[in-house]
Amino acid sequence: MNPRNAKRFLLFALVAVILGLTARQGFGDAWVSQYTYASAPAKKDTAPKPAAPSTAPEPDIVMQPKPVSLSKRVTEYHIDVKLQEDTHMLIGEQSVTWTNPGRQQVSEMYFHLYPNAFRSKDTTFMRESGGQLRNDKATADSIGYMNLLSLETTEGYSLLPRLHYVQPDDSNPNDLTLAKLRLPQAVAPGKSVTLRMKFEVKLPEVFARMGYSGNFIMAGQWFPKLCVYETAGTRGRAAEGWNIHQYHGNSEFYSDFGIYSVKINVPDSYKVAATGFQTKPSIVSNGRKTYQYYADDVHDFGWSASPDFVYAEEPFSTDGVPGVRIKLYLDPLHAKFKDRYMHAAKSALAKYAQWYGAYPYTTLSVVVPPKGGNGAGGMEYPTLITAFAAENENPGYDLERTVVHEIGHQYWYGMVASNEFEEAWLDEGFTSYAEDKVMESEYGVEPNLPVEASYMTDPAPLKQLSWSYHSNNHYAENVYMRAKLVLFGIEKQVGAQTMRKIMRTYFQKYKFKHPSTADFQRVVETVTKTKWNDYFSHFVYGNAMSDYSVASIHVRPVKQGNETQYESVVLIKKTGGSSGPVSVVFHFADGTLMPKVWDGQETHIQYKIVHPSKLLWAAVDPHNDNVLDNKHINNFMKAELAEKSRTRWSVGVSKLIESIFASIAW
Repeated sequence: MNPRNAKRFLLFALVAVILGLTARQGFGDAWVSQYTYASAPAKKDTAPKPAAPSTAPEPDIVMQPKPVSLSKRVTEYHIDVKLQEDTHMLIGEQSVTWTNPGRQQVSEMYFHLYPNAFRSKDTTFMRESGGQLRNDKATADSIGYMNLLSLETTEGYSLLPRLHYVQPDDSNPNDLTLAKLRLPQAVAPGKSVTLRMKFEVKLPEVFARMGYSGNFIMAGQWFPKLCVYETAGTRGRAAEGWNIHQYHGNSEFYSDFGIYSVKINVPDSYKVAATGFQTKPSIVSNGRKTYQYYADDVHDFGWSASPDFVYAEEPFSTDGVPGVRIKLYLDPLHAKFKDRYMHAAKSALAKYAQWYGAYPYTTLSVVVPPKGGNGAGGMEYPTLITAFAAENENPGYDLERTVVHEIGHQYWYGMVASNEFEEAWLDEGFTSYAEDKVMESEYGVEPNLPVEASYMTDPAPLKQLSWSYHSNNHYAENVYMRAKLVLFGIEKQVGAQTMRKIMRTYFQKYKFKHPSTADFQRVVETVTKTKWNDYFSHFVYGNAMSDYSVASIHVRPVKQGNETQYESVVLIKKTGGSSGPVSVVFHFADGTLMPKVWDGQETHIQYKIVHPSKLLWAAVDPHNDNVLDNKHINNFMKAELAEKSRTRWSVGVSKLIESIFASIAW
């Protein structure tokens, strides 16, 4: 720390003491919550540019005034954890303070104990997942657990005998991922309770977002974590209460905002990446190193460690990103792609800030797991993401896409803290939509929405419990892909500029809150000044797709005066939900192209056209603007074929005629 920064630090410390800003007794350095961190004044940078990485093991610590908290800080965690690298154990103790945000006394608390999902093959997570998540499979060593060793009040009164495992979702007695604690004394509205506990975690061989791979460690969902106590009105809730669920095969996470002060002890050869920022240089003693991290206005804390990380960092600043230290923790195989990782991170931050709102944190860490560690890859935590594992020496755009996607989660998971148990589409679908926008804007990679829609073989409602989907593929097909198509479907109707306003309004209104599907619909209706009940009923609350087809064509000669004309009768049908007006085009033998627009409100429409020459073919939605149509094969029909041999052209063939339509606007 240079002398100038030291004087600033002492001045702020003095002010903090005078104003009584120190945290709860026993945790003296938690007063940092009144300040934000910057490693160094970041140079203004309006576009991502590569720069030489820093080789310093840790940045300098600089404190700057922070005006107000961004969230209701319902929880406060102080955690000490030690990695026992030889046994892959975490030995931890924590003090957690919970402040009652409701209007009623609360006599019970609930904790998520996520590592117990890997305790046996009979847990709810393992039963539902079959020991497989995405393309990652559990191994014989993917056994893990969490044991609570002690649970006490601040006065030392043991509460461990009061703790009971509960299974509200499926009554599975072998599932120990959710625990209920009856308090000795109720917590009044606005009052707090502090509990102290010791715990141990056996890390599994990396699987389902956490564990070890060689000497690489990913600690995700690794500490006893309080459930969310929802106040009346939150996500449409009529009465306040705990939102409690077990850890399921398809579910991710849901937590309340708060403060985290975490000490991480590892072998001295290890580098640590973690949520938040370091409050002081690491301390080395007896061959081990202790890192001190701090984060506020976040709802989770993740960390990773490895002696093999190749570390690089750069400052980045642009509109909406006032000063961020981007930190890369690369597997050696991908060290040569440092500039690509950095460019992707800067591009994503810049675009999301421009489109939706400011990134308020001062750090962003990107972890690249090693080969074999993909179970920890492609995951998000506040201010920390993991890319996919370094298993390919020549990665394509998947490298950038994964980084862009996971940084998108900093918005829709991190700040707009959706309930991923019950409304996962509000995170995954929104992030997938935003990811496509960045990839197109920065890399020219456009999504092939018609092809993606054709993958929708088993559409299901988006607003449902994540474990209601019958497989992980079914979950991903709907919560990621179909949800994204629903958002693009709105954009197709309102235009890109209005859609940008919808997304920004939603983010600004609900950042650091817990919004619902109904909240998003209200934003859409407020911005567009239009009711969207039918659309949401069909595609969000229902399982509809939107299929338009040319059902039949009949052409016959007719006399008009002394001339022979041709009467063409074409039936266009709609199957499924309404997705706005749809284009129809007719092509006649004399070369005439006749475009029409159908409002699509009814189940069908019949066109009767008299023209001097025969109709050759008709097409509905020729440009595939209806992104929710998963059956493009029936969008085109030729007129000359006999009814019994009339065939449909696939989307691949119909692409061949798109050049004919390119010059037409309607």
